[in-house]
Amino acid sequence: MNSSSLNFNMSRALTYRDSPGTAVAKNVLIMALGISINYINGTLIHTFRKHQIFYMNPRYILFIHLVVNDMIQLTASISLFVISYVFYKINASFCCFIVTFAVFTTVNTPLNLALMAVECYIAVCFPLQHAELCTIKRTYFLIGCIWVLSAASILPDIFIILATEPLWLFHATIFCQRDNLFRRPINIQKRDVSHIIFLTGVWFTLFFTYFRIFFVAQAANSAKGKAKSARNTILLHGVQLLLCMLTYVAPLAQKIFLFLAPAYSVQILFVLYILIQILPRLVSPIVYGLRDCTFKQYLGKYFLYSNLT
Repeated sequence: MNSSSLNFNMSRALTYRDSPGTAVAKNVLIMALGISINYINGTLIHTFRKHQIFYMNPRYILFIHLVVNDMIQLTASISLFVISYVFYKINASFCCFIVTFAVFTTVNTPLNLALMAVECYIAVCFPLQHAELCTIKRTYFLIGCIWVLSAASILPDIFIILATEPLWLFHATIFCQRDNLFRRPINIQKRDVSHIIFLTGVWFTLFFTYFRIFFVAQAANSAKGKAKSARNTILLHGVQLLLCMLTYVAPLAQKIFLFLAPAYSVQILFVLYILIQILPRLVSPIVYGLRDCTFKQYLGKYFLYSNLT
């Protein structure tokens, strides 16, 4: 079964096989999870904005960029989920707009995690040079580089469909998925190659920084506490990256599970959606919002009572 036919079958399963009550329950559950996660992330952003101490620390700047990125990705993902039930098909141009944001933020996440691991590595292994190397200006410059690299992964796809697809496609209605929009073989090949390059680079960065911090902790007893905390943080980054990678293995996982249990296709697709698109967005608040003492100290003041407007 090729990718296009699989996407078509999944869209039919999501749209036609659920009873009205089940469809409403799923959408309510997904929206409740999305609102809850975005509320937590919104509180993190509110806490960041209200205290200047966070503006002066590259670690928190990178973290809050990851949180904002997660909010955009989650909003785009849930919008596509709800649209698949309510409208089924939407205008191709509007679909392209949503998918572009979803791809941008999906690629941003592993790159941001790599930069956060490097910052931990410099803080532990080169503490005297940390203030010089990890400046606020360089941090914002690197965040800009993340978005440029993400653009390099999706803009060629847009140029390809503009050059190869007929104009009527952009006024047509389609079931909004990336493979339905960027359907040329060259789009799929380019996507796979870019994923391999990005993920290989990020995994190498995480392994290198983790083991370097580990060896520093072994060599200097005075640095063990700080190094242990940094190692645990990088391990959590690894967990985040593993969860992010589920996005890239999702098509294969869907094929395997649908082949093994076709009678439960609807339930399988829904569970995979929660595991791949929703749960990974819960990790970011845990890494800093709940583990970091400085952030947790200020976060408690706003979590239940802040006005996020």
